[in-house]
Amino acid sequence: MKICTPSQMQEIDRKAIQEMGIPGLTLMENAGRGVYEMIVRCFGEVEGKSVIVFCGKGNNGGDGFVIARYLKQNGAEVQTILLGNKSEVKGDAAINLAQAEKLGIPIQQLSNPELIKIPEDTWLIVDAIFGTGFSGEIKEPIAAVIKKINAAGKIVVAVDCPSGLDGATGRVSNPTVKANLTVTFGLPKIGQALYPGKEYCGNLEIIDIGFPVGLDKDINTHLITEKHAASLLPARNPESHKGDYGKLFILAGSTGYTGAAALTSLAALRSGTGLVILGIPESLNAIMETKLTEVITKPLPDVKKSGHLAKRGMGEIRQQINWADAIAIGPGLGTHHETAELVNRLVRQIEKPAIIDADGLNIIAKDMNALKEHKGPLVISPHYGEFSRLTKLTVEEIIRNRFESAKSFAKDYRLTLILKGAPSIVATESGEIYINHSGNDGMATAGSGDVLTGLIAGFMAQGVNSEKAAILATFAHGLAGDLAAGEFGRRGMIAGDILRMVPEALLEIEEATKD
Repeated sequence: MKICTPSQMQEIDRKAIQEMGIPGLTLMENAGRGVYEMIVRCFGEVEGKSVIVFCGKGNNGGDGFVIARYLKQNGAEVQTILLGNKSEVKGDAAINLAQAEKLGIPIQQLSNPELIKIPEDTWLIVDAIFGTGFSGEIKEPIAAVIKKINAAGKIVVAVDCPSGLDGATGRVSNPTVKANLTVTFGLPKIGQALYPGKEYCGNLEIIDIGFPVGLDKDINTHLITEKHAASLLPARNPESHKGDYGKLFILAGSTGYTGAAALTSLAALRSGTGLVILGIPESLNAIMETKLTEVITKPLPDVKKSGHLAKRGMGEIRQQINWADAIAIGPGLGTHHETAELVNRLVRQIEKPAIIDADGLNIIAKDMNALKEHKGPLVISPHYGEFSRLTKLTVEEIIRNRFESAKSFAKDYRLTLILKGAPSIVATESGEIYINHSGNDGMATAGSGDVLTGLIAGFMAQGVNSEKAAILATFAHGLAGDLAAGEFGRRGMIAGDILRMVPEALLEIEEATKD
């Protein structure tokens, strides 16, 4: 599903009205009716229930007048509060204001926010004040109204966007409406997927209000959905064997960091990979054989039995790379100078699909020419700190310009980039951006990224191309984290809990293929 900025949505709206000849009044009617229907779907029938609709002076307020009309026509007791004067409402919104009045809906013009009362028997509040066009800070007297909405303790439904949320950036005003449900039109807005804005939206629902197909063709930002992830799952054949599901070679682990190697290897197997070989420093092999049952371990030369890979192991590593369908490098690998030399040489030589993460990225950050010279399909998955080391930008600069930074890096280095964060984003060499909406703050725990690396590598070993593997793995990883949070709580969950929930997450994604 594509995701856009408010200005991009306004351009779609303009094209629909001015170039395609769809009346704005029709779009507003569809929007208001759609919100009403979503209220019924999510919260039940409205007959006999008390609802307050807060309307702004613009088109978002016009949507609110339509919603009020449908509520009234279906038996709700509706009160509408206009944050302004009726004379200030223009165009299609004014037409719908007049229609609401003809139906006998009381419309109170805001004169003093202190006079606004939200009765105890109010069932639901509709926020149709600003919509997606807002940026900056909410000022009085509207700020006082929003504080009352938030303090009322009622169900709150935001029309298109919670008032106070910047739909382009995810920034929020003080105050901003805290919605239980946000019903947005046409496409989701980027600010609804970014924090802190995401947590103000509650449950986000997207409805079609009649925009013609194709008006979004110039938008290259996407929201990863469960159905999208389901379409990327590699096929399974009842008449098959382990060799049909890919061979993966992982180069990971060092003294003190065997857990990273174990998590990556097991996650790859849990993704459905047929065979996984873990290349590990020889002095750590006994530990890994104890940790891992299903993973094949390959002891490799290490530096004076220190638990760090030695460059003299290059020949054996090449043999494993020749055997494998995909390669993963980096988790817990350490940055010993011999290991670093080994990694830099491998990055320049590998022609098979590969994922580099963690210490692999920390090594590359000191020799970006190795990354520039890579040959095969490549995925990297840095968090903000690692990406800062790769780009020499500050973390603050990256967060401010995360989409452009990720997009330009992916293009310049001819790779797929997963910028891990809240939310994670996937940037492709072709300039497409994918925003992931699964996941939660409980995943901010040691080893979580190693599970992601294993999933990416596993899907690539099964024949999924690097871009699709990155998108699928990012969504599945976040979904597994959501399931783990439901089972263990966000505060207490660990990376092993995310790994444990990967099969259940994949089952849920598979179910989406049947819808």
